[in-house]
Amino acid sequence: MSDPDGAFTLYGIKNCDTIKKARRWLDERRVDYRFHDYRVDGVDSGLLQGFADTLGWQALLNTRGATWRKLGDGERLAAQEAAGALRLMARHPAVIKRPVLQSPDGRLMVGFDAEGYQLFTHKEA
Repeated sequence: MSDPDGAFTLYGIKNCDTIKKARRWLDERRVDYRFHDYRVDGVDSGLLQGFADTLGWQALLNTRGATWRKLGDGERLAAQEAAGALRLMARHPAVIKRPVLQSPDGRLMVGFDAEGYQLFTHKEA
């Protein structure tokens, strides 16, 4: 889970407002990154499992968005355990918290805040 080219990877969905803020922040500071759009580039079980192994599946599950609210009770109930939550995230990438930022050495950060990104990317503002 590291980038041999030395670039960060930003995972998310293109039209998400938080993704737009994160991309703007990275662009303004000229942080080298590539964008992985779950809807275009896909989400496979290995990627999700790697995220969950590092961050914990609970940190990845977005239960505050519109997609979560539209789910049936059975899907929500199944997401109360790791395997069910990971299957749900693979089927509905919009329930993955965004963004996930991966450093070239494989470290991961979920969510966006400028101070956290500053520390994570080791760039000066």
